[in-house]
Amino acid sequence: MSGRRETALTGFRLSRLLLAVALLLSPSLPAAAHAILLRSVPAIGGSVPAGAVALELHYNSRIDAGRSRLTLIRADHSDSVLPIVPDPAPDVLRAQVMLPPGSYVVRWQVLAVDGHITRGDVPFTVTGP
Repeated sequence: MSGRRETALTGFRLSRLLLAVALLLSPSLPAAAHAILLRSVPAIGGSVPAGAVALELHYNSRIDAGRSRLTLIRADHSDSVLPIVPDPAPDVLRAQVMLPPGSYVVRWQVLAVDGHITRGDVPFTVTGP
């Protein structure tokens, strides 16, 4: 190999190495956070008495309640969309529903302010009087 070509290859390799080191050492940009469920009422796997059940889902970031959805799934797999109660807290979804004893799942889908949709389930039990 000619000396000029070796020098060019060595320079190319060195520039790639320096670029890799610069990327590793540079401060990373903050990642846009998806909405993550922090806690719920009822809690996941929890139980509540039959009657008027207040649902609260708390997230780690602001969410767009108008473009989010709560769906109640019953033990027989029937479901219904729950109306979201307006809440001044930008990171909370609330709903109210009358429930007889049984097993339920609240399936949530939220749009975070970063534009990403996240989904999850909150299974719980409603106990008798």
